[in-house]
Amino acid sequence: MTGTQLPLDPAERSSIIRDGLAVGLATGAYGISFGALSVTAGLDVLQTCALSLLLFTGASQFALVGVVASGGAPLSGALTALLLGSRNTLYGLRLAPLLDWHGWRRMTAAHLVIDESTAMSVNRESTSAARVGFLSTGLAVFVLWNLATLGGALAGTALGDPRTFGLDAAVGGAFLALLWPRLTSVLNRVVGVAAVALALGLVPVTTAGVPVLAAAVVAVVVGAASDRSPGRGARRRKGRHR
Repeated sequence: MTGTQLPLDPAERSSIIRDGLAVGLATGAYGISFGALSVTAGLDVLQTCALSLLLFTGASQFALVGVVASGGAPLSGALTALLLGSRNTLYGLRLAPLLDWHGWRRMTAAHLVIDESTAMSVNRESTSAARVGFLSTGLAVFVLWNLATLGGALAGTALGDPRTFGLDAAVGGAFLALLWPRLTSVLNRVVGVAAVALALGLVPVTTAGVPVLAAAVVAVVVGAASDRSPGRGARRRKGRHR
């Protein structure tokens, strides 16, 4: 059960790392799109790369650049990015006990808390497996995203509209591929459908970031309620005392 730190089987470790690298490649490639769009919106190469290095949450970066490109104030862009990125706080609440890191390790790992690293960590059978999934995916996405951002920024407008190459679908496709195999229980399916329905319903009436945040809240609330159920608590305690 989650919470144990049993040694990982080499084959399992290799499988998790391969999956993490694959997700990193698919997601990181989208950094080309961000780099090109950011430069087109008026940011220079250094500013664009600094956003990917320091902010490192793709949706928030696109939100900021989108507001600036449409003529909005940089402060409005920053607030929109902050709203959209706040979902990572919810991820962190779920990952902290799962990964069981403390001190500088937890502080360092916080920078890698993104959609993909979270998806590759949750529902692992041990703390060791969750850590390997988190690190392999988080580091792969971070490195490839930043390299792709630099390439896209240098290329600038020469690339044309990045959506022409289908890069706008890479992130969604990669995350769906991670999520789909986990929808094996009725509860998971209900949560998924409810989150999607809520997000789609809020898109026409709210600002950018709110639908995604609301969808994440659905999953977190259901997950917290499940963790507090007597049966789940007993199973978890049993796993920790193995």
